[in-house]
Amino acid sequence: MEFSGITAWVTGASSGIGEALAKALSARGAAVILSGRRVEALEKVTSEIDGATFVLPFEATDYDALPAVVAKALEWRGGVDLLVNNAGVSQRSLALDTSFDVYRRMMEIDFFAPVRLTQLVLPSMTRRKSGGIVIVSSVAGKVGAPLRTAYCAAKHACIGYFDALRAEIEKAYGVKICVVTPGSVRTNIATNAMTGDGAKRGRSDDNIENGMPPEQAAAMILDGLAHDRREVIVAEGMELAALQMRAQNPDALFDFVAAEGARLAEQREAGADIEPAFVNRDN
Repeated sequence: MEFSGITAWVTGASSGIGEALAKALSARGAAVILSGRRVEALEKVTSEIDGATFVLPFEATDYDALPAVVAKALEWRGGVDLLVNNAGVSQRSLALDTSFDVYRRMMEIDFFAPVRLTQLVLPSMTRRKSGGIVIVSSVAGKVGAPLRTAYCAAKHACIGYFDALRAEIEKAYGVKICVVTPGSVRTNIATNAMTGDGAKRGRSDDNIENGMPPEQAAAMILDGLAHDRREVIVAEGMELAALQMRAQNPDALFDFVAAEGARLAEQREAGADIEPAFVNRDN
């Protein structure tokens, strides 16, 4: 995919990977639509971009409002060439302590919202027989990780949907689908994660604080898109190894994550704060 002159729409563009992608796309010549809920944060990002931008705030799960939002995006420059479904929320709670409502909310935000937005944008691409759609899933979309049963479920669902969508439209309509699987990236994802009762966690963790810089993640994603890759892995160290184990030796992976699950269960039974173990990206 070429970026110069295209119109790219990035959700979750007010911070983290989305912000880095918006800036990197603009630097490569794209006009960028930036979406999210926080208008001031989106405007701050646009103030740091020299190229053409359009701030289009919306609530991802306000499905009644989405058709009008999509119409504005398509009208800005006569269409959208690249849709990047990046907005989402994570989770930090054991299944024993997680309310059913958290599972519902997670699926709405991380799965149904990008599916609905994709449904509304896709017809304009299939009519032109060109375009690209990106879904930012996660290593947790392939690896069942403790403290993330809801998040893993939603991200697994994303990979299943977009892999199947690719099968239906890639050769028939020329629309490309790319699934991105990031590991730990230095963003606010842990701080904003849902706890077992749905509240915001309010603090980060060592894995995220020592994660990959979002600018590096964005560069890896755009390099993958430039080479028309259907899947882009944005992970290093043990997280990359976990993906490889899932494909080559799943029992070894299941044993590895079960050991971490047992450690967390001990913390829970002892009434201690439950914290994920630090994973050194270089190991």
